[in-house]
Amino acid sequence: MNVFEHIGRYFLMLGVVFSIPDNKKVFWERFFDEAYLIIIKSIPLVLFLSFFMGGVVTIQTASNMDSPLLPEYTIGFITRQSTILEFSPTIITLIIAGKVGSNIASEIGTMRVTEQIDALDIMGVNTINYLMLPKILSATLFYPFVIVISMVMSIFGGWFAGVASGLYSTETYVLGLHYAWDMVEVGIPYALTKSMVFAFLFTSIASYFGYYTKGGALEVGRASTSAVVTTAIAILLANYMLTQLILI
Repeated sequence: MNVFEHIGRYFLMLGVVFSIPDNKKVFWERFFDEAYLIIIKSIPLVLFLSFFMGGVVTIQTASNMDSPLLPEYTIGFITRQSTILEFSPTIITLIIAGKVGSNIASEIGTMRVTEQIDALDIMGVNTINYLMLPKILSATLFYPFVIVISMVMSIFGGWFAGVASGLYSTETYVLGLHYAWDMVEVGIPYALTKSMVFAFLFTSIASYFGYYTKGGALEVGRASTSAVVTTAIAILLANYMLTQLILI
C-alpha cells in the first residue's frame, strides 16, 4: 500500500472515529482511563525532561553570551521564548509521542492479531469508535496541561541551573522572564494550539497503524515502529504549517 492509500484510509477511519458512541457510560469510563494512561502517567517523564532541558538551554545561552552589548537578562528572555515556542510543545511532544504512540499501536495491534477486535465486530461493536475515540479525545483535551507543566518546569530548571552555577542572579533571570511580555501573550496560545494538534496526531496515527496490523507479534512490532516514525514526520510538518499560519 502506497502513501496516498494510507492517507485515504486514515481519513476514512477518522470519519468513523467521530461518530456518537453506542454506550456513553462505557465511553466515559474509557475516556478517563485513557486520560490517566496517556496524560497522568506521562507527567513524571515530562517533569524530568523539562527540568534538565531548561537547565541546558540556559547554561548554553549564558556561556555563549560574549558580546557586552547583550544585557544579562537576555538569558532569561531566550530561555522563556525557546521553552514556550518550541522546546516544550514540540521537542517534549516528540518524546512523549514515541512513548505513547508505541504503546497505543502495540495495544491495538495485539488486539487485532489475537482476534479480539474481530470478536467485538461480531458482537456489533463499532470497534474504531470504541477503541480510538477515548484515546484521541482525552489526549487532545488534556495534553495542553502537560505542556504548561513542561513550560513551568523548564523555566524553573533554567533558574536552578544558572543560579546554582553562579552564572547570574535570580533577579537578573526573573527580569529576563518579564522582558517583552507581550510576546508571551502570543506564544502561549500558539504553543497550546500546537500541543492539541500534536496530541491528536500521535494518538490517531498510532491507533491507525495498530488497528490495521496484519500477521503476528513481528508485525505488531513493525506497526509500532511505523507509528512512531510517521507520527514524528507528521508532527514536524504540522509544526511548520502552524508556525506559518500563527506567527508569520
